[in-house]
Parts: sequence; structure tokens; C-alpha cells
Amino acid sequence: MTAVDPAGPERAGLGLVRDRMWAAVHAGDEYRALDVVLDALRSGATVETVLLDVIAALQVRVGTEWAAGRLTVAQEHAVTAIHERVIAALAHHPDHRRTPAAPAGQITVACVDGEWHALPARLLAEVLRRRGWAVDFLGAHVPTPHLIAHLHRTGPRAVALSSSFPVHLPTAHAALTACQAAGVPVLAGGAAFGADGRYARALGADAWAPDARGAAAVLDEGLVRPDPLTALQAVDHLPHLADQEYTLVVGARGRLVKETFTGLEDRFAPMRAYDDVQRQRTAEDIAHIVDHLGTALYVDDPELFTRFLTWTAGVLQARGVPAVGLDPALELLARQLRDCPRACRTLALARETLRLHLPASNDPGPGDTE
Repeated sequence: MTAVDPAGPERAGLGLVRDRMWAAVHAGDEYRALDVVLDALRSGATVETVLLDVIAALQVRVGTEWAAGRLTVAQEHAVTAIHERVIAALAHHPDHRRTPAAPAGQITVACVDGEWHALPARLLAEVLRRRGWAVDFLGAHVPTPHLIAHLHRTGPRAVALSSSFPVHLPTAHAALTACQAAGVPVLAGGAAFGADGRYARALGADAWAPDARGAAAVLDEGLVRPDPLTALQAVDHLPHLADQEYTLVVGARGRLVKETFTGLEDRFAPMRAYDDVQRQRTAEDIAHIVDHLGTALYVDDPELFTRFLTWTAGVLQARGVPAVGLDPALELLARQLRDCPRACRTLALARETLRLHLPASNDPGPGDTE
């Protein structure tokens, strides 16, 4: 739920702070990282600025560096862990504890069920506390029944629901509908809901914000409490789901992955030389493809799937894996789903998009595929 906001005089010179911070976290030096942010505070930066314009900005860089193959998964996790510990230290900084005498109200901040990337939600929680809200931060992977039970006990003014990955959108839909049925409005945020909030609107969220500052502004304005009966009646407001294609893809996930994997061994010659680890990763990639296809069907947006495939192709190329293996995988999926017109159209669009984005040098030669 966070993004970089470079505006404002107090953020001048933050490029140098970010560079120093990156050097510290990249080296795994937690103490030096904390020294960097404390120096920034002593130089006049606010805690909120450090949270959003240093830590959040570097967390975006972490994802970029990983996708480009310049950070391992272990390094990515190490950097994130340092960021989390620095955030915890800042929560006890004297400047951070100064809040208005009268609390702005109570807010629940949570990640949807299955969402383990809690740092964006954590940053939002800290910003809201800094601005005077009483915040219940529930963390990552909050099962919807437990979230609703918490709302009944605490009665917050709103729920800030965070998700970073589109595959969690169906779960997010169930969670936000359940919150609204409990009479609590939902502010959606995170990359899963789209850069423009399109999926938050499609799923019926009461509000959406692109970053923590925007979320705080929305909450300051106030959200209208939803009518529980109206919320329950709106559960089926996605008419395209009547074709059952989403249900079919999700229900057949295991079979689709297995048959695509088996067919790919025959269609994509390089795969025959893969070791066990490479084969396992290929199976995981196919599973991710099926999951994103299902999500695209759920929100009725083929572009969600094509964006994922284009990103996946870039990640594979950065790791020296032939991205042309994606096309026969998509063709094999289309054959299995030939009775699902929306799925077939989505797969065809993705294949055409990949042909436009993949460099000509990646075109398979006579000895590459059969």
C-alpha cells in the first residue's frame, strides 16, 4: 500500500539516504541500516518520510533487483527482515510516539488470507499510528473468519485490506464482502488491486488508495458504513462468473498442471535435459500460470494474465531460461480448455503478446522444439 512520494522540501536529499540505506541492507548490516535512518531523522526528516520515501522505495527496488536476477530469494528475504526490524525500532522513536491527544478512531489493517507479504500493510499501520489512529495490525495471511470475528469484537471504523499478488483477488473479494456484511467499510490497497485500483472497484471495495499517504487521506475523509443486507446481495455482482470457467480452471488445477508439464516434455526439447530442481521449478511456473489464468477469468480481465506472462518472460530471460517455453505451455493449456471460450481468448491474447515482446533471437530453431 506504499509508494514513493518525492515531493516536498523535507524529502530533499533522500537519494543519498536511500543509497546509504541500500548499501547497508544489501550487505546485511542491520545496525548500519538503523544508523542511516537515525541520521536522517537527526537531519530533519520525519519518521513518515523515512518509512515511505526510504524503506518503501527500497522495498520496491528489492523486487526489481530480484526480477532482474541480481538478488537471490535469500538476499531478498534478508533485506526485508532488516527493513522490518528498522520499522520496529522507529515505532519506538520519540517522534513516532507523538500523536494527537484525541485518537482519530480505530482501524484494522490486515493482509488477505494467503498473502504473506505484510511489509506494505505494516508501513501503512505505522503511518496511521503516527497520524493519530488506533491501529490493530493483524499482519500477514489473516483467514477471513478470524478477521470477521475480530471486527465483531472491536468494531473499527474501517478495514484496510492489503494484497500484493493478483492470485489472491478471489480471496480478497470474499474477505471484503464479509467485512461489509459485518457493517465495516473496506479500504483496499496493494499491487494486487491494480495500479489504478481497477480490481478494487470491480470487487466492490468501498475505497482504494495507491499508497499509504493516499490511504490516510481517504480515512481522514471518512468511509460510509455499508448496509449488511446490501453487501450480502452484492456477492453475485460478477455476472461473467455464470459461465463457470473460473470454477472449472480452479477445480482442474492439478490435472491442468500435470498434463501441461507432461506435454511440455514432448514439445519443448530443452526440458528433456532438465535436472530434478529445474523440473520442479517448471512445474511451479506452470502452476503459477494456471493460477493467474483463473484470476483473470474471475475478474474478467485478460490483460491481468498477459501482464503476468510478460513479467514471467522477463524473469526467465534474466535467469538464462528460454522464455519461448511459455508458448507451447499456453498452447497445451488452450487444448485442454478448448470448451472454455473466455479462457481460450485469454490464452490466445497472451501468446500474441509474448510473440511481440520476446526478442527474435529467442525464436526456437529447428533443433529446439518438435
